[in-house]
Amino acid sequence: MDSGTPGPHVLISAVVHGNELCGAIAADWLLQQAVEPVAGRLSVGFMNVEAYLSYDSNHPNRSRWVDEDFNRLWGPGVLADPKRRITSELRRARAVQPFLATVDLLLDIHSMQQPCVPLMMAGMVAKGRDLAAQVGIPSAVITDSGHTEGMRMRDYAAFRDPDSTRNALLIECGQHWERSAADVAKATMVRFLRASKIVENDFGHDWLKTMPAAPAQAFYKVGEIVTVESDAFIFDRPWKGFEHLAKDTLIARDGSRLITAPFDTTVLIMPSKRLHPGKTAVRLAHPISQ
Repeated sequence: MDSGTPGPHVLISAVVHGNELCGAIAADWLLQQAVEPVAGRLSVGFMNVEAYLSYDSNHPNRSRWVDEDFNRLWGPGVLADPKRRITSELRRARAVQPFLATVDLLLDIHSMQQPCVPLMMAGMVAKGRDLAAQVGIPSAVITDSGHTEGMRMRDYAAFRDPDSTRNALLIECGQHWERSAADVAKATMVRFLRASKIVENDFGHDWLKTMPAAPAQAFYKVGEIVTVESDAFIFDRPWKGFEHLAKDTLIARDGSRLITAPFDTTVLIMPSKRLHPGKTAVRLAHPISQ
């Protein structure tokens, strides 16, 4: 949707993972509003369409991807690697990449395995935190570099360049099947579009006023990424996410390796159920100022 006047190209991205439905619900709501940008361009993207269309409510987690994680393919050289195995996700990412290269502001909408407070993943540079502060929700803003396994779309190219005006946020809206995750997705999207200044300042007012007032934001930085090394990885407790632990608290065992809390206040970010070697088990963060 092109306003015909100068301004940023804004992309609302949904279903990077096929079983994360809140983004599709928010994108569908946005399209139903028949929104017309007053500046720049607005795009809505359904990313991993094949995975999304494979969704089966009897086996809901199987549709996260078809062959591999779409959101680990965005590191330098990955998409152009002629030796890389051809997968459904690689084909789709290669098709999306030229379009993504035109985007100035990206909101990538996700949800989580476990019930947890919504988390805004702002990347590693200050401009991500600044944009998260302009959006104003959710209350927890996380500075992190992603996963050892591969780079996320929100960190692609200029999105992670501190000298570029291009910027991106990834919102984790809550647990996959929680109805509230769709509400968080819509509220964040409305506020993101307002912050981008491509819509009227009162866009979405009637819907947004039904949501709770925005809480004060707190900022955290991931200082350690715990990657599974063995088939014997096990958490010490059934962590859900965003628990605040004292330093040296036992978090998990990975064979003979003990994983303990490294910071005076250690915050668990998205402990995973996919505990296979090479996968991220959990990210360990600590509070920071903005």
